[in-house]
Amino acid sequence: MEKAVWKLSPQLWNADLESSAIFLTFAHQIILTHMSYPICFVSLGPGDPELITLKGLKKLRQADIIYCPATISKSGQLLSRAARIIEGLEIEKSVVQFFTLPMSKDRTKVWKVYDTLYEKAISARDKEKKVVIVAEGDAGFYSSIQYIYDKFKENRIEVERTAGIPAFIAAGALAGLHIVKQEEQIIVIPGMLTAEELSKKIKTGNVIVIMKLSQCVEAVHTCIRLHPETNFHYFENVGTGEEFYTSDRKQIQRKIFPYFSLMIIQ
Repeated sequence: MEKAVWKLSPQLWNADLESSAIFLTFAHQIILTHMSYPICFVSLGPGDPELITLKGLKKLRQADIIYCPATISKSGQLLSRAARIIEGLEIEKSVVQFFTLPMSKDRTKVWKVYDTLYEKAISARDKEKKVVIVAEGDAGFYSSIQYIYDKFKENRIEVERTAGIPAFIAAGALAGLHIVKQEEQIIVIPGMLTAEELSKKIKTGNVIVIMKLSQCVEAVHTCIRLHPETNFHYFENVGTGEEFYTSDRKQIQRKIFPYFSLMIIQ
């Protein structure tokens, strides 16, 4: 049986350097497209390492690089709740790289950080690294990380996202609440609202979840006084060793809500 023999055409041998360079660049892009891994966004859940999904944990264990959000305190200390979750999962510290987010309402500063992260993630992926970007709670629920996810999609970069448990779902479990039942409706809102706006929502009879509760302390305190028939469930640091829950109205009135706090109103 005659063996097949590969022969290069004279035209290919005689191609000039510029054509060869174009060919090699194109071939390299094809190879990267087929060999590179999708960039994965892993949702860590509210704080308890045991509340991460099995799929999310698998992605973390397989990662070559994990990009992890952090902030810098006024004293210059690096703070990262996400990193504490990862540490609790016994993930190798050497694969974790931090990106620091400014605590500022000027979102352009945050977008600049994400633009830099985007370039780093692309570079790592092109080197055939398994890249993971983590977010607390669920990466698609009140998460600014969606900005960079959308940027990958717009530029046709393959991405994946694992689901996570939002803090208010974990809060419901902590308090043993039936958050919504039968034909009830639920409204989830950020904390940027007035007492009048919140009062109107309470009067609809819908279940209300307020995230970022620290932004509406006075509005909540006022509505507790205005609506004695309503149940206010207050939570802070859900899923951590410092988690706290109360539905005692007087106790809530004395609270100055921290950053990681939320409320379920029924």
